[in-house]
Amino acid sequence: MVRANGAVSLRELARVVQTSEVTVRRDVRALEAEGLLDRRHGGAVLPGGFTRESGFPQKSHLATAEKTAIADLAAGLVDEGEAVVVGAGTTTQELARRLARVPGLTVVTNSLLVAQALAHANRVEVVMTGGTLRGSNYALVGSGAEQSLQGLRVSRAFLSGSGLTAERGLSTSNMLSASVDRALVQAAAEVVVLADHTKLGTDTMFQTVPTDVITRLVTDEPPPHDDRALTELQALADQGVQIAVAGPGAGPAGGEGGPAGPGRQQPRLGGPSAARGGEDGLPLPGPRRNHPPQPGGGPGATLRGSLPLTDQPGGRVADLAPRRR
Repeated sequence: MVRANGAVSLRELARVVQTSEVTVRRDVRALEAEGLLDRRHGGAVLPGGFTRESGFPQKSHLATAEKTAIADLAAGLVDEGEAVVVGAGTTTQELARRLARVPGLTVVTNSLLVAQALAHANRVEVVMTGGTLRGSNYALVGSGAEQSLQGLRVSRAFLSGSGLTAERGLSTSNMLSASVDRALVQAAAEVVVLADHTKLGTDTMFQTVPTDVITRLVTDEPPPHDDRALTELQALADQGVQIAVAGPGAGPAGGEGGPAGPGRQQPRLGGPSAARGGEDGLPLPGPRRNHPPQPGGGPGATLRGSLPLTDQPGGRVADLAPRRR
């Protein structure tokens, strides 16, 4: 499966071979020792280190359920009449399919897949960058793409990548893609990263978004035994990143009432670690390194941002905070 798809999650391997993730993890460890694959948090990839990048056909079959849940949750962050940037990737493609229901939305993108997902949305305006087509992920890159973004300003950017760490932030394996992603970030007031748990703790060659620039991370809940992913989530929270975790049973944003109606799903902010200080046993978020403390802040103060704090099916709300030292 790894050879066919380029990468695969442990959950998917366990489902296909009908065994436990514990058994799959042991077998993956043995295959890594033989040099047949590389382990990643929550999955395995073909050997290749920092520079290897799977193409769209391979990525589209990896962690599909997780990407769907992340896209459902992220769509709840978008309001009617907003202007947003959506970068290239299979997770952002899933998000675009849900944004087709948001009236009055303007989406700026360098992704043909995102544009295609929104092509028949009558109430959504799609603005594409210029640039040169990169066939492996159907994205426009190069100086033409970057220059077309100059002078642009939108409320938020939704980006994905090949890896995410607290030390370096979001990264990708391709220099041209990284350069365009940086230009997308410069156009947005805030940055939302969409990354499933298999990307947590993975570092690739080119940094796209430093950690202190990331406003929110929307991810899925790592398996309980994935200590490295859980540790990475806490480390991101320590640096002030708000974490929205897509739980099981998360339904699509929009519901019967449309994007602003009663069926709209709000994200649950928090993480699976059991640190002290937050609601439901979840830790509270730390202050941004590049933002001053809010009035009444200090250790343990809840930094909620502008999101409505309501419990909805598929997502309860809680924020992350730094561990006490």
